[in-house]
Amino acid sequence: MTPRERFIAALERRPLKGRVPHFELVFFLTMEAFGKVHPSHRAYHQWDQMEEKERQLHREDMADIFIRTAERYEHSAIFIHPNPWRHEEIVRLIDIIRERTGDRYFLMIHGDATPGIPHGGNMEEYSFRLADEPEKVKAETEAAVNAALEAAERIKRHGGLDGFALCSDYCLNTGPFLSPSQFSEFVTPFLSRLIAGYRDMGFYTIKHTDGNIMPIIDQLVQARPHALHSLDPQAGVDIAEVKRLYGKELCLIGNVNCGKLDTGTDEEVVESTRYALRHGMPGGGYIFSTSNCIYTGMRLSRYELMLKVWREEGVWR
Repeated sequence: MTPRERFIAALERRPLKGRVPHFELVFFLTMEAFGKVHPSHRAYHQWDQMEEKERQLHREDMADIFIRTAERYEHSAIFIHPNPWRHEEIVRLIDIIRERTGDRYFLMIHGDATPGIPHGGNMEEYSFRLADEPEKVKAETEAAVNAALEAAERIKRHGGLDGFALCSDYCLNTGPFLSPSQFSEFVTPFLSRLIAGYRDMGFYTIKHTDGNIMPIIDQLVQARPHALHSLDPQAGVDIAEVKRLYGKELCLIGNVNCGKLDTGTDEEVVESTRYALRHGMPGGGYIFSTSNCIYTGMRLSRYELMLKVWREEGVWR
């Protein structure tokens, strides 16, 4: 089986033999690993000044970074971050990666249209709007979902994409920004419709959110994503408990503690890695990753230590 086929089998909770599939939502340490600035960190506003030859070189270089990351760290999937984020550039980047790798990797892009935690600058205003004009807020979210599904239809016609990572963060370490009842009114119906629309088109969906999701996890599961990422241990989310409660309903992705990778000891990194594997693997339906991503400032050696444990112990017999 190809890495893509194994990734899909895990998403569908089908039994697998061999090493557990692995990917990271983002691998930002491309400068340390390859001497290349990550595409997301580049000045996209210069795009309009480029001539087409320069743009094509930029596209090829972005594709090269994503492919080299997947090859070196044995990722089964590539989460594409086009820069700039425009439909024509998304499909061009998909085409370049497919031309170079065929169907070897599962390809996904960001595709969430539901409201996450508002930025600090408009948090107060958004909170007031929920009380003062709830129907207008819901109408705006519905319009965003419609636009996302229309964009997905265009990508489907083009071909090459396998799925979407839904990356709106709903929760802080202490719990969801919205109460469970508010979440059921302002988010869940729209998340469910978005996922159902993607499923109807044949796409896979991975719902990502950091923080303590436990007060709303039942609603996330009911929305029927194929997988849930990242099961944040820094917010008290225990993969063993989530596996016990929901492991037969969807695939789990995570949850090596990023805090331990960043500031913990080597022993703590190994312990967190083993815990995720030990409790995520039984029964299948598990993809190995960190509890967030490989972010800027993390030591590459810590990620490599995590992978060493995965290579040795993350194997279904």
